[in-house]
Formats: sequence, structure tokens, C-alpha cells
Amino acid sequence: MPSDEPKSDSASGASRVFFDAILHPHRSLGRGGFKVLMGVVVALNLAVAGVLVAYGAWPVAPFCGLDVLVLWLAFRVNYRAARSYERVRLTTADLTVQRVHWKAPERRWTFHPYWLRVSHDEAGEPGHPVTLSSHGQSVGVGAFLSPEERSAFARSLDDALRAWRRPPCPPAPAG
Repeated sequence: MPSDEPKSDSASGASRVFFDAILHPHRSLGRGGFKVLMGVVVALNLAVAGVLVAYGAWPVAPFCGLDVLVLWLAFRVNYRAARSYERVRLTTADLTVQRVHWKAPERRWTFHPYWLRVSHDEAGEPGHPVTLSSHGQSVGVGAFLSPEERSAFARSLDDALRAWRRPPCPPAPAG
């Protein structure tokens, strides 16, 4: 969640945090809903298997459990992927983008906020990230967000960058 007010960063003591957002992909079915869904699917499959056995088609019955297994595995992968997130943090010293993915090593990008440009497509089709760029380096953030969420995120980050640039802002690095 973006912070609205600058605050002290306890790790560095003197550094202020102007913006700190952790972005998670949306998951529409929680753990409770998953248990209910799996209970219904298992009950329906047991009923179908019971009817098949009653009519003498017992060799087909084990296959009724196969779709339950496939559904369970798909949700397991989905929930594992839900551990992925992106963190965007603007401090007095720099803007850091941290990307944590459940099956890949953590990646980190650091930008000096003085020259940082935030751009995104206002019409926003799903999958187009907010782009942060400076000095030929760029990174896309929040591709998994809805268009409204991406716009709100970009506006909040722009506001934080404006607050960072207001005097007395840190000096621009030479170069």
C-alpha cells in the first residue's frame, strides 16, 4: 500500500521514505472458497462414480478422481504463484524496484529519482505495465494490475516523485 506521508527509514536512520508499495497479483478465490469448491467437486465426482459402479462401469470410476487431482494441482500452482510480488520504494537516496517470483531469484533495480520518468497507457489494456525509466534503463511494474489500479499506482508514484523533487530535495548526481 502506498504511504501518503514521508517517514523515517529505521534501517538507515536519516533516510526518508516518500513512497512504499507492495504489489500482489489478485487472487479471486481464497483458501475457504477453495475448500468449498473442492468439497463440491469431490462430492459430485463420488456421485458420478457411484452411478457408474451401480451400472457396472466400474473401470471408469477411478478416472472420476483424476479430474479432482488435476484441479487440486492447478490450484496448488496458482497459490504458489500468489507468493510473487513487486515492491516499489522511494527514499531520499533512490527508487528501488524489487521483484520476487516464486520460482526465480529476486531481481532488483535502482534508479535515481531526479531523472526518473513514470509512463503508462491511460487506456490501459491488461498486461501493459507502468514503465519506470531513466538513463536508458527501464523496468515495467504492475503488469498484473487492472487498468484502474495501474493508473492509481502511476499517479501515486508521480505524486511521491513530485514531493521528493520539492525543495529541499537531494542534489542531482553529476553526469
